[in-house]
Amino acid sequence: MAAKILIVDDDPDIVDALYVLLEGEGYDVVSAGDGEEGLKRIKEENPDLIILDLLMPKLDGYGVCKTLQDPRWSKWKDVPILVLTSVREEASQRRYELETGMRMDVDDYVEKPIDPDVVMERVRKILARKE
Repeated sequence: MAAKILIVDDDPDIVDALYVLLEGEGYDVVSAGDGEEGLKRIKEENPDLIILDLLMPKLDGYGVCKTLQDPRWSKWKDVPILVLTSVREEASQRRYELETGMRMDVDDYVEKPIDPDVVMERVRKILARKE
């Protein structure tokens, strides 16, 4: 059975590009346009991997990461997260630590603009680790 990947990003061009990439590799792809919708989709879809943007309206990626640490979300706390964002990694780690007092617990980090080969390599690596 194909792995299910949830894309949480407010940029329709990125979402479209990822759909094409991931579906072309045989993955089952679903998406959400912001963090609130993303959390709803996590409960509905039980994804094998979340590709998460950090800067979004309503609830940003930092908020999604923080919510998934909540004990009420323990069923989904081990779902791997690949952050895909235009924010540099050390800047976003620092912001998250300042806001939450914790390290951002994500499995991998890719900065935009995306390189399709890099994204696919990271997705395959994360899903292989999960099996």
